[in-house]
Amino acid sequence: MKLPRHSNEPTLRLFLLRMAMPIIGLTLLIAIATTGLLLWSTIQTDSVAVSRQQSLVALIVSKLESGVAHDQESVTVWDDAVTALRKRDDKWIDTNLGSWMHTYFGQDEIYILDPTDAPVYASIDGSKADPGSYTSIKGTTGRLVEDLRARLKRGDTEGVSEQVLTIGVADLAIVSGHPAIVSIKPVVTDSGNIAQVQGEEFLHVAIRFLDGNLVTSFRKDYFLDGARFSWVNLQSSAETSYPLHSRSGSTIGFFVWQPDRPGAFVLFQLAPILITLFGLVLGGVILGLIAFRRRSLKLRESEDRIFHLAHNDLLTALPNRGQFNERLADALMRLPSTGEQFAILYLDLDRFKQVNDSFGHPAGDELLREFADRLRRLTTEADTVARLGGDEFIIIRRSVGGEDDVKALCDRLIESARRPFEVSGMQVFIGLSVGCAFAPKDGLDQVELVRKADTALYHAKAAGRSSYAFFVPEMDQTLAMRKGLEQELRKALEVPGAIQVHYQPLYTADTKEIIGVEALARWSHADRGWVPPDLFIPLAEETGLIDQLGELVLRQACRDAAHWKIDTLAVNVSALQLNNPAFAMKVTAILLEAQMDPRRLELEVTESALLERRTECKHNIEALRHIGVRFALDDFGTGFSSLGRLQTLEVDRIKIDRSFVHGFGRSNGDEAIVQAIIDLARATGLSTTAEGVETESQCDYLRELGCDQLQGFLLSRPVPKMRLQELLDEEVLSRRASA
Repeated sequence: MKLPRHSNEPTLRLFLLRMAMPIIGLTLLIAIATTGLLLWSTIQTDSVAVSRQQSLVALIVSKLESGVAHDQESVTVWDDAVTALRKRDDKWIDTNLGSWMHTYFGQDEIYILDPTDAPVYASIDGSKADPGSYTSIKGTTGRLVEDLRARLKRGDTEGVSEQVLTIGVADLAIVSGHPAIVSIKPVVTDSGNIAQVQGEEFLHVAIRFLDGNLVTSFRKDYFLDGARFSWVNLQSSAETSYPLHSRSGSTIGFFVWQPDRPGAFVLFQLAPILITLFGLVLGGVILGLIAFRRRSLKLRESEDRIFHLAHNDLLTALPNRGQFNERLADALMRLPSTGEQFAILYLDLDRFKQVNDSFGHPAGDELLREFADRLRRLTTEADTVARLGGDEFIIIRRSVGGEDDVKALCDRLIESARRPFEVSGMQVFIGLSVGCAFAPKDGLDQVELVRKADTALYHAKAAGRSSYAFFVPEMDQTLAMRKGLEQELRKALEVPGAIQVHYQPLYTADTKEIIGVEALARWSHADRGWVPPDLFIPLAEETGLIDQLGELVLRQACRDAAHWKIDTLAVNVSALQLNNPAFAMKVTAILLEAQMDPRRLELEVTESALLERRTECKHNIEALRHIGVRFALDDFGTGFSSLGRLQTLEVDRIKIDRSFVHGFGRSNGDEAIVQAIIDLARATGLSTTAEGVETESQCDYLRELGCDQLQGFLLSRPVPKMRLQELLDEEVLSRRASA
């Protein structure tokens, strides 16, 4: 189907208006928004940085106040200082309480007041001065002196600690035209041996200017660029300030500096990169739009190809599920007007998985292409042949005359699939199962028709594969019963005694003596009675219960057979169990628990299980053979393999399928096949067991062919444990009697 060409291609003007301009505008809007976000982030970052530096300056000023007071205590808590002041030893006072404080601690002015608050000593810039100069600052210090005297008289010790030895007062003030820290401390004895009247101590007044050298140290020690003192809060846009407040709350000045602005710095560094990046993005958008326009024109030219890929299977070129659904909907829509009926045939290849596993997926793909070609040759142009996926195909057969018409088609389809396929230079044989549903007989709903065809396919496979089935309403009931049976099987596996183990003896072909038994699962249902194994064992495999069922049978059989005088306990094992990485360990644990010799245990597996290439299956077989467990090939001749592969299989015994034994005496060559199997087994050192022996003639003929062991209803049906014990006891008595 070819899509119509679009006649009106979009003009360049429409492209610019509808796509190019909006995208370019959106790109510019994103660029503006990104720039705004960066600017906002820069402002926020710088604001946080300035706030932190202001907090640092506040901390520095606070530390300076406490630092001045701490420095004073180095000379004011001292017996010698009290003695010198009382003696008016001016030289000692000047050396230790005046000039040394300036030289060592950088205090700018020092005053000492006697108990009457009269100045007795003054030092300015490290030089002794007239005590009367104190009057210039008395207005500033007077209130502080009164507060300190009052606290001393009360014996107030608030704030005294191991680090702060005496109480004191401090404030920020303007002294001699300078912003300054004013700190006052009492001169007291350090030993307590000098009597002093509280409130009548000498007071040491220290002044530390906050401008000049101190500002210089701010720049050097705290990296405050351009730090300076200003009486008014005037600063440039690049500066910030911190106000200095006295105890009364008045502002005495401001520290001004140029704060670090990391956000602005980073933005300044990134600006060229961002501008370049925005330019490249904008250029890329423009180039992308140009490329998009060119590609959109090319895409219009390839719409036919896209349509084909969207509606057809890539491997077989058949219509895919989507196109099938469209054609089925169209057929259903036309049905009322045409009055005809059509059929849905759901096809599934039998044993296709073994082809993939044995020859690889490329061989499987080759087979699917060949099968698709055969389907095309068997159908008409009015029919629809589609591949749904994997090895599933579906056909819409239009204008069918009746069921006989569809039966004939199904026969041709199955016969076509039976013919060998040439794959990788080899002939491969597979089968085909078909499920059919009719419209309008089975309904007019699209989903229901396909479901009913699929249900019929399920019943065709259950009937033995390479067959077909037409949908009937009872099939839905069977599926419902199957779901109910699944739930009941789950419960039965949890109820002791619901799943029992019966044993079918294995007899020697020449003497007909019991040399072993095969353990078989039997389900005793409270309402249904004995449920056929052909029903519940495949159900267990499909629902994932086979591991639990198989372990139950193996454990019970090993317990029962541990002390029986037989050579072989045969237990069936599915491929699903062998693919369980823990299977070998489970079998070993069960053998140890039952105290049974591993060499007496024989696990019966199918050809497909032995041909599994999965690592888990291979490792399990190798591990069990290593401890002595034997393997038998069950139902030989019914699987995918041929006689040529027999010598490559790691088994100890071959079980010839009952279908060959039942075919004795007919003209289908079963005797020759069995003879070939026995001869090849002998040549490879394997023993053989024939299943399904029901007549004496079959028994005699198998003995003549050289078969080693026999098993079948002629000799014994599967029996419970107690009955088997009776058979074993009877045989022992028979041997003794003959001896």
